[in-house]
Amino acid sequence: MKLAKKPLKCCHFFKHEEKKLVSSILTSQSIHFSQTRQYSTASTISDPSSKTTINTNLLLFMNHSPVKNALWEARSSIFWNYSSIVPLASSIDDHLIIKTPSRSRTSVVYKFSSDFELRERYRNPMNEIRIEKLLEDLDALAGTISYKHCSSDDGKARSLILVTASVENMILQKTICIDNDLTIEGAVTWVGCSSLEIQLEVKQSTPEPTNSRESVSLTANFTFVAKDKTGKSVKINQILPQNEKEKHLWEEAEERNKMRKKKKEEKKDNSDELLLANKDNNNNILIKETCLQNSLVCQPEKNNIHGQIFGGYLMRKAYELAYATAYSFARTPPCFVEVDHVDFLKPVDVGNFLHFKSCVIYTQVENSSRPLINVEVVAHVTQPQDLSSEVSNNFYFTFTVPSDSLRNGLKIRNVVPGTEEEARRVMDVRDTFHP
Repeated sequence: MKLAKKPLKCCHFFKHEEKKLVSSILTSQSIHFSQTRQYSTASTISDPSSKTTINTNLLLFMNHSPVKNALWEARSSIFWNYSSIVPLASSIDDHLIIKTPSRSRTSVVYKFSSDFELRERYRNPMNEIRIEKLLEDLDALAGTISYKHCSSDDGKARSLILVTASVENMILQKTICIDNDLTIEGAVTWVGCSSLEIQLEVKQSTPEPTNSRESVSLTANFTFVAKDKTGKSVKINQILPQNEKEKHLWEEAEERNKMRKKKKEEKKDNSDELLLANKDNNNNILIKETCLQNSLVCQPEKNNIHGQIFGGYLMRKAYELAYATAYSFARTPPCFVEVDHVDFLKPVDVGNFLHFKSCVIYTQVENSSRPLINVEVVAHVTQPQDLSSEVSNNFYFTFTVPSDSLRNGLKIRNVVPGTEEEARRVMDVRDTFHP
């Protein structure tokens, strides 16, 4: 049976909705999002609040998440309208200004309660939100916030490239319900010379009318670095916290940066002690027995506005493998706890052969009511013809298991290294993320 084509008038409606959505990101503090059919394949659209023409060919909407579509479209209206780009001047401080955190603050609202199609895109088999899709959206929002901060005072862009350097302290504080509306909100909290930190909060309100106050379900800290086209770091707009909360967030970020540098300097090699302590224990399992891996060729539909593979997509693929690794090891569907850390060491280009290797790097079984499974995923840009590879990303995730499984007698085994190299990796991860 041949299906009838959709009437053309629907496309005009969706174009109009897309205009409103993009405009809301550029001109207001909040985006209320529902439905994904707002996106058309038109080559250009116009921002109704200005004379700017936005090239939608920069984005491939069909395989992106709804929020990422909107955020990238808004971002491209700033950074890909070449007539508005401010070139990097010979004096590095030219065009730099000081901005408050409120200037970059942006929020996105997911109307899960009223939008069935949107809700089903984000639902997992356990009737909870798909964490891997949320990771993509968080990275897209953090990137857009960083672009807003680094633009000039009149909204024009400097000709720089902003890339995700790391993600840390992404902690799930409570289960996210897929049937209730969700808000992601964030702003720049700290700025260095060429780097900046963005803190994001995922908030969700309770359905009861007597207690509709939003509470924080998840927090995350993203670090971005500004570079020019040659890869050299460049200075960016500084930040001026105004109220007590903004000052407190800046101090926390400053302390994290100091601690990060201090831990790198104080790393100790206790690998021999770790190998000796874990010898001849019947409850132990070797790291190499927990490994999984997969490979893919990076397609153009997953590129970002700079033509490289979107960092959120890499986090999504790493999470999927980490989840499968924890599931295979624990023999029960795991529960996400946190993203300990993500390193973006080198860009991944379209056409790259990307190989992911995962393992349970270690377990924390001291608390029998909530054992923790720490999974490492390493991404390699591989050249099969040369039998060579280079690490592009390191991902570290923490999972636990359902309390019902523990009550039914499930026991999590202690994962131990079998070589000195594995022992050093375990010590590095423990000292850095779980001291």
